[in-house]
Amino acid sequence: MNKLIIIASVFLMFGCKTPEARRPVTVKTGSFINSSIERNKKLYAKEKVDFEAIMNNEEHTYLASNSGFWYYYNSKIDIDTLQTPQFGDIVNFNYNVTSINGQVIYSAEVLKTQNYAMDKQELFTGLREGLKLMKTGETITFLFPSQKAYGYYGDTKKIGRNVPLICKVTVNSITPNKTN
Repeated sequence: MNKLIIIASVFLMFGCKTPEARRPVTVKTGSFINSSIERNKKLYAKEKVDFEAIMNNEEHTYLASNSGFWYYYNSKIDIDTLQTPQFGDIVNFNYNVTSINGQVIYSAEVLKTQNYAMDKQELFTGLREGLKLMKTGETITFLFPSQKAYGYYGDTKKIGRNVPLICKVTVNSITPNKTN
């Protein structure tokens, strides 16, 4: 009986050890991420050259946003009492979408008037950020590089992957969120 207890206690002491983290079978170097970064930098540089050609051939003064797109005011409201939309505000707007060669992809008639709860609903990144710059009654033309538009996947209807877009947006009204 004593031998059995000694064997069991020896087995428990040497059989139980602290758990070790599992190691990966293969180590990946991140080469896919690095090549993806380089590919995206080249794509952005090409799109920027295309947009600069458009901006140089037009009489408008384009502004560069902090988030990587360009725009100009077709009609600007200089009244300081009007506010830009805040989180949760309902923005009523119309817009159209064209390619950088001027081909209409979606007209304002097809897209119809939109109501968007600011930052609470899905909208492609560039347009969401662009609406934050606008006041009621303003019309702005935006030049969105593909990563600010529909990016790698497109919109699964008419806009392909990695397509830069030009959008003309008119804000009809901004209804403040009562909880702001």
